Amino acid sequence: MDAEHSEIEYYRAVEDYFVSRRGDPLFLSNPDWLLVHEWRRAGWPLRVVLRGIADAFEGHAHSWARGRKVGSLAYCKLAVEGAAERWKRAVDAGAPDADEALGRLPALAQALAAARAEGADLEQALLAAQRAVEAAQRTPGRPLEEVEQALGAVEGPLVEAVARARPEAAAEADAEVERDLAPYAKRIPAKVLAQVRHDARTARLLAIVGLPRLSVFH
Repeated sequence: MDAEHSEIEYYRAVEDYFVSRRGDPLFLSNPDWLLVHEWRRAGWPLRVVLRGIADAFEGHAHSWARGRKVGSLAYCKLAVEGAAERWKRAVDAGAPDADEALGRLPALAQALAAARAEGADLEQALLAAQRAVEAAQRTPGRPLEEVEQALGAVEGPLVEAVARARPEAAAEADAEVERDLAPYAKRIPAKVLAQVRHDARTARLLAIVGLPRLSVFH
């Protein structure tokens, strides 16, 4: 997933770009949001998704149907999947994207070591996360998906430990998430909204103790 884009920004950027390429002010539909959700959960970087959308519109401009507007983001699905497949092949081949992803581990380990533990509960959660990162560093050939799963397994408990240690800051972070989501609350399907809320909350709670997401993609 993109390091440079938060959960809410990712969805907003896809909608803004698609709408700008389509050339009218219509927003994404529920099926469109579900498609963006699928791409986000697959870990496809924003730049890859936008490249696929661009490819779809460029193809449309030279097709027999170029006189008709693209009606749905689903029109871009195959092109986005193609862009993602090219990206995944580059990552699997050890191209710079893979090196860049694993290169985040040392900085993540340093951040965990420097994070301030407020109470034994948070200290144990930080230690477990640190061990997971160190284990990933000791196995450089490990697939990125396995590394991501290992980090995700310790991220959830760490987030809840932060919430227990800093309840007031956690409540403020939750309120910020709800404010950011307010413009989308009635437009995004409930399943997608719940996931965006969860991921945005995770990022904000970790930031309370000076941590990024525990991920090789964030």
